[in-house]
Amino acid sequence: MTQAQLSDGNLWLHFTRSSDWITEHPTVPVLQHGEGCYVYDSHGKRYLDGLSALFCAQVGYGQQALVDAAATQMAKLPFATNWSYAHQPAIDLAEALAARFPGDIDHFFFVNSGSEAVESAMKLAIQYHRSRGEDRWKFISRNYAYHGTSFGALGLTGLPGLRKMFEPLRPGHFHVPNTNEYRCQTSQACPPCDLSCARSFEQQIIAEGADQIAAIFIEPVQNAGGCFTPPPGYLEEVRRICDKYGILMVSDEVICAFGRLGTWTGAERYGYLPDIITFAKGVTSAYQPLGGLGFRHHVADVLQQDRTSMFLHGSTWGGHPVAAAVALANIELFEKEGVLENVQTNGPWFGEQLRGLYDRHEIVGDVRGTGYFWALELVKDREQKIGFSDEESERLLRGFLSRRLLELGLICRADDRDEPVIQLSPPLVDTQVELGEIIAILEQVLTEAAAEMAA
Repeated sequence: MTQAQLSDGNLWLHFTRSSDWITEHPTVPVLQHGEGCYVYDSHGKRYLDGLSALFCAQVGYGQQALVDAAATQMAKLPFATNWSYAHQPAIDLAEALAARFPGDIDHFFFVNSGSEAVESAMKLAIQYHRSRGEDRWKFISRNYAYHGTSFGALGLTGLPGLRKMFEPLRPGHFHVPNTNEYRCQTSQACPPCDLSCARSFEQQIIAEGADQIAAIFIEPVQNAGGCFTPPPGYLEEVRRICDKYGILMVSDEVICAFGRLGTWTGAERYGYLPDIITFAKGVTSAYQPLGGLGFRHHVADVLQQDRTSMFLHGSTWGGHPVAAAVALANIELFEKEGVLENVQTNGPWFGEQLRGLYDRHEIVGDVRGTGYFWALELVKDREQKIGFSDEESERLLRGFLSRRLLELGLICRADDRDEPVIQLSPPLVDTQVELGEIIAILEQVLTEAAAEMAA
């Protein structure tokens, strides 16, 4: 497909303004192939993928071992369900994940995507409580959090702009302040954090009735809004609150798992043990669609409390044998190539370089993140923390930054889900060479952006 073919509107893009592509001169690149950390469009232009194809191309492009794993499995057993019978790739993948996920999270249920993983975790939480004689069906998540687009997951998602078109949604979803220390929603003294953001969960639990809350959903590092990291003690406090009220803690790691933070899971990175972990994206480095959830022994015990018990959920494609085989090859490649070690080594260096941009550019109000997951928040007045108006944000992000970054050969996210941010999530195999290229492009574009907004 070329840009001219795209403009006829046969293919509809996800979360993309129609004015960007159903037009005589589309601005959306049509990607043709990838090599290493780069992708190439239909005109042969090269782009450094600074977003890992939406947080998931962990090992970059052209990894023949993953291609071979898919081809071998397709020739051997191209498809089988995990419904009433099993297949070896899914069995082996569950065993491999059990060895790498924290604590007693060693039971796994496979689906096809992150939204499905979150939806499945919601159903699992409700069934868990009702099987124990408790009618808990409400959920708490955080403001501006993104947990997916299916109707249940959309209720968890704390972005009003994504929910409004489809309301009324399923009832029983509540949102509390997140961990944005730059613009704290709970304390004028922040930073340092006083954990009032964590205690807001307890306030919501008491308001709604502790005996009705099934689970709290929380990302180790919140994506939407721009990489909100947890303050020291925050996740431990949420865990304590869940234990106090008998609520399941779900760590939504669709983005954070599989090396994005330098560890297999964000729970490992921050030293807490949730009851359920959801995952997708990086489990196959996006070479095949696969998602899932891992859960602890006490959850599994309830699901198998008698011989007729089952998890009342399933999907035809969940745990597809080709996807499972690719995931196994991906895990093997991680360990063979030292992917986690690469993030642990170069992530701090990348953060230092990004903070250097803050030192040199007044338009950067805040730098936050960890591992290979970072965001720059852009401001009109750094001293007063004054953000851009809606009109100014539109001009900055869509009128200038998105276009200019692509012109300079960098794919990243310039977005305003909350305040305007530039978000970076490069492939986990990037070295300081590729990371340095990102910094050089940002150096130029931030200078130009400041001049553009001043004009």
